Amino acid sequence: MLKYFVKRLIMMIPMIVFISFLVFVALDLTPGDPLTAQFSPESISGLTHEQLDALREEAGLNDSLVVRYLRWFGGVLKGDFGYSIQTGTPIGSIIANLLPATIYLALAALVLSVLMGLLFGILSAIKHNTIIDYLSSLFGVIGISMPEFFIGILAILIFAIQLKWFPAQGRTEIGATFWVNLKYILLPALSLGLALTAALTRYTRNSMLDVMNKNYVKTARAKGLSEWKVFYRHVFRNALMPISVLICLRLPMLIGGSVVIEQVFGYAGIGSRLLTAINSNDYQLVLSIIFLLSIVSLLSSVLIDLITGLLDPRVRYN
Repeated sequence: MLKYFVKRLIMMIPMIVFISFLVFVALDLTPGDPLTAQFSPESISGLTHEQLDALREEAGLNDSLVVRYLRWFGGVLKGDFGYSIQTGTPIGSIIANLLPATIYLALAALVLSVLMGLLFGILSAIKHNTIIDYLSSLFGVIGISMPEFFIGILAILIFAIQLKWFPAQGRTEIGATFWVNLKYILLPALSLGLALTAALTRYTRNSMLDVMNKNYVKTARAKGLSEWKVFYRHVFRNALMPISVLICLRLPMLIGGSVVIEQVFGYAGIGSRLLTAINSNDYQLVLSIIFLLSIVSLLSSVLIDLITGLLDPRVRYN
């Protein structure tokens, strides 16, 4: 298993290089003067054409695309992402302050959706063709169909404005305890993870019903094993692999979906900062954030392979 794990990590290196180059080229092709992407308009507004040309030469903007990419990627490898032209703050410090909040939100949404999705899916499979199964299927259809921003707005109207159980905006309170700050994460996490909960409920139900009809499950029951042992040892464990793949696939989608949820709830994270950077043409910051989010998606793909290899030895042997 260790050899399989090391092999997957080594394969990530050329993929990271390719992704970084693709993101760099895509943003380089966007309309606009590359000079204003590295310097604020206020700092270059009074310069003459000769001074602007000298500034372009000094900043290396006249170099070829490959040279500029290598310069940028070399700085990224050293931990130097450049500076935000909007605030002048090092991009590394912006990411260090905001990215953990977005990851915390995505993980909270993932944990809540996995717990609820597995619970509802298992109950639906055990009580299939009953009222519980029908209500679970209805919940799955509604949860998948509703967009995240609408769920967030609806949650604010009901639980924050009408019932006043949770705050409508913000991320935390200064000096507050963990349990006090927990109320700020619940509504955004539930709104972000509802679609995954609905999909996981339907996927768990279908996967478990498929396993329950296998011959080895019928054989286990014929041997006299209790229903609990049959369910845990044979049904749930064998249905877990496709479920785990779905969970890992949804992790980058949760981080990407946090862009909308952070805006709705006024949650200070990397997603809301990305929208601000796009609106202000903060090229360097947009480039760094998109690159990091792409790396998260790549890591999720590797995580899927590792979990699949752990659950199915045939994968790592092949």
